[in-house]
Amino acid sequence: MTNRMTLLPALALASVSLACGNGEVHSASPTSTPTPSSASMMPTVTPTAASTIALATSPVDHLRGVGSAQQVIKVAASRYGTSYATLTAYRKTSSGWVKSFGPWTARVGRNGFAAPGKKREGDGRTPTGSYGFGSFFFGVNAKPSGIRYAWRHAYTYDVWDDDSSSARYNLWTNRNRHYPGRNPEPMHVSPAYNYGAVIAYNTARKPWLGSAIFLHVSHGTSTAGCVAVPQADVLKLLRWLNPNRAPRIIMGTTSAITK
Repeated sequence: MTNRMTLLPALALASVSLACGNGEVHSASPTSTPTPSSASMMPTVTPTAASTIALATSPVDHLRGVGSAQQVIKVAASRYGTSYATLTAYRKTSSGWVKSFGPWTARVGRNGFAAPGKKREGDGRTPTGSYGFGSFFFGVNAKPSGIRYAWRHAYTYDVWDDDSSSARYNLWTNRNRHYPGRNPEPMHVSPAYNYGAVIAYNTARKPWLGSAIFLHVSHGTSTAGCVAVPQADVLKLLRWLNPNRAPRIIMGTTSAITK
């Protein structure tokens, strides 16, 4: 929605990693001094960078709602009420979670994040929680190269129904074919909707719980409930997201989305 609409640091210290990892580091007993001949036979244990990384804890390990996701976008604010958040994207590898993008400054709802389960239509807040993405990406512009999702072009007659009393509440709607409810959200809007992804919030379309929650291009201010970053960053994320990797966007205040 155009006008509707940080991070747990990685524990990368080798001393911490080695103290609480899955392996052990053995050293010579402090009370014994090996002779030169025996010392030459003792192996030297030197932790490699790879072992340190493997033992370190990723911020994703502390997030709520990761589930089976292999791609995670974390959008975290320091407190309720602020429209500024930090976005960081991670991918899961055979060695654990690796940062792909960020941290970037993102804008969220003008009234910040709603507490879990408290998002309401028109409240100017971004919902807290873990969400997937819709079946398509969209935009006023042509489909960018490298996109793995279906693309829906936003024409002048395309809107998003945000009327809680409408049969098409929280759905993309062609107003030439369907009644779009009262005061629908125009989708042919630039630059905000040059490129965007639907955040799968309120997919049950329950009235008054909120609608039209997107990841879209920032217009330099807060949103009415969406998550917005600069256009170049939106394009990076859209090209990176892969439906086969069950991506999730986990967003809210740091305290609300960590465990």
